[in-house]
Amino acid sequence: MDRIDELKIFIRLAESQSFTRTADLLHMPRSTVSMALQDLEQRVGARLLQRTTRQVSLTEDGSAFYERALRLLADYEETETLFRQSTAKPGGKLRINVPGRLGRLIIAPALPDFFAAFPDIEIDMGVTDRTVDLVQEGIDCVIRVGPLADSTLVSRRIGDLVLLNCASPSYLERHGTPHVVTDLAGHVAVNYASPASGRTEEWEYAEAGKIHSLKLRSRVTVNNAEAYIACCLAGLGLIQIPAYDVREHIEAGDLVEVMSDLRAAPMPIALLYPHRQHASRRLQVFLDWVTALLMSRLF
Repeated sequence: MDRIDELKIFIRLAESQSFTRTADLLHMPRSTVSMALQDLEQRVGARLLQRTTRQVSLTEDGSAFYERALRLLADYEETETLFRQSTAKPGGKLRINVPGRLGRLIIAPALPDFFAAFPDIEIDMGVTDRTVDLVQEGIDCVIRVGPLADSTLVSRRIGDLVLLNCASPSYLERHGTPHVVTDLAGHVAVNYASPASGRTEEWEYAEAGKIHSLKLRSRVTVNNAEAYIACCLAGLGLIQIPAYDVREHIEAGDLVEVMSDLRAAPMPIALLYPHRQHASRRLQVFLDWVTALLMSRLF
C-alpha cells in the first residue's frame, strides 16, 4: 500500500473514530485498515490514534499530524489534476443527505439535468428530516434548514426561506380566519417536534422588528414535514411552513395563507460539507449545481 493510501485511511479513521466503519466506507478488510495505521505510525515514529474497545481517538501527535495530512492530501490531489482540470470530467460516487420534501419536490426532479452534464458521477441520496453526522456516516454534504450549531464543517449559505402561516379552507370555516395576534387565542395549531431534539416548536411571529413566540393549543404533534402538511390539509390546525413546501397547495386552493403581515422570521438554508481543502471535484460541481438549482426554485 502506498503512502497516499495510508494517509487516506488515517484521515477516515480520525473522522469516523472506528476501524469497522472506516473499513466499510473504504470497502476494504478491517485488517487492512489496522495494518495501514500500524505502518504509518511506525514510519512517522509516533502514536497517532488512541485505541479503546469502543472507538479510536486522536492523540496529541495525531491531531497535529491530521491537520498536516489534510493539507498534504489536498495539495497532492490538486497537483495530480493540474494539467487535466479543464478537460477531465469529474466522476465517482457522492453521498448526500437532504430534507424530505426538498429532495422529493426539487432535487430529485432536476437530477436528470445533473447526470446529463456529469454522466460519470453517481449519487447516493439520503432523504430525511433528522440531523445526520457527516463524518460518522461518510456523507459528502448535507442541506440543512434552520439555525446551524457551531461546527467544524464548512457552511455555504444559500439564503433565507420565507415562512407562511397556513390553514385549510375547512379549518377556517369552523374556526374563522385569524387576522391579529389576539385572534390566535381561539385557534389550534399542528405542532412540529424537532427530529433532532424532540422539542416542540412554538408559534412565532415578527412584529416591529422583534421576534415573538407563543404556545397555541394543539391536538396533534408530528416530527416530519410530510405529516405536518397532511395534518393541515386535514383541517387539524394552523401551520408555519416554508413557502416552497406549500406553493402548489396554495395555488390549488387546498391551503390558504393567513396573517401574511405576521410571519415568522425566515429560516436559513445552507450546504454543509467537511474540509474545504479536501473537497473533490465531483463535490465541487455538485455544490455549484445544487446552489444554482435552489436559488432558482426557492427564492
